Amino acid sequence: MSKQAQNVQAQVDHLAGKVAFVQGGSRGIGAAIAKRLARDGAAVALTYASSANQAQEVVQEIEAIGGRAIAIKADSADAMQIKSAVQVAADTYGKIDILVNNAGVLALGNVAETEISLEDIDRTLAVNVRSVIVASQAVVKHMDKGGRIITIGSTNSDRMPFQGGSIYAMSKSAIVGLTKGLARDLGPLGITVNNIQPGPIDTEMNPDSGDFAQTLKGLMALPRYGTVEEVASFAAYLAGPEAAYITGASLLIDGGFSA
Repeated sequence: MSKQAQNVQAQVDHLAGKVAFVQGGSRGIGAAIAKRLARDGAAVALTYASSANQAQEVVQEIEAIGGRAIAIKADSADAMQIKSAVQVAADTYGKIDILVNNAGVLALGNVAETEISLEDIDRTLAVNVRSVIVASQAVVKHMDKGGRIITIGSTNSDRMPFQGGSIYAMSKSAIVGLTKGLARDLGPLGITVNNIQPGPIDTEMNPDSGDFAQTLKGLMALPRYGTVEEVASFAAYLAGPEAAYITGASLLIDGGFSA
């Protein structure tokens, strides 16, 4: 094998021997990240709250390319279910090297016009913020030096250009501060902590069609939605050895939405 071919192979397998735990890995960005990390050599445990069939499809796609994956039912709003899922992953693979906190919910409502329920507020904070803390605490027990914690936040932590997104923006802004704090806590252990902040991405939650999509495209430097694969490639980079000196960062991938 030529030196060039060896370099290419090393890039493809740069996560060989690693184990990744992906919260919310059955659909959209989470599924794309699970598949990308597996393609790069990692064994993957992914959680899902209700999309069992889609979770199994992700597992089957990973196994079809020779990878290893398991799907674990766990509601990210439930701390005990998160802890149990982490333990199942650690028992299955013996360790966890990469945590991706992707689970998220979106509650919209103009506070001047709509009474946003306390249930919606509590669930938003439970899934978008508390689950990151719970999963990080649980995973660190199984993570050695060189570990990676990556959270999928949102560009809305920096910019909320439409009405009704205050609760969602609050939850994603909390991740910015949490990322910095966790980076300080875990830096001495050799574990990096970073926050990916996507802009409009073509998913079931926010499809690249309709009047709302056209409005968002008009706010961007690149007038298009991003793809889940583009976000997954960013996560794969942060999970790999070349990103070892990046920690405590909130990094935009938003097509210039915040420019």
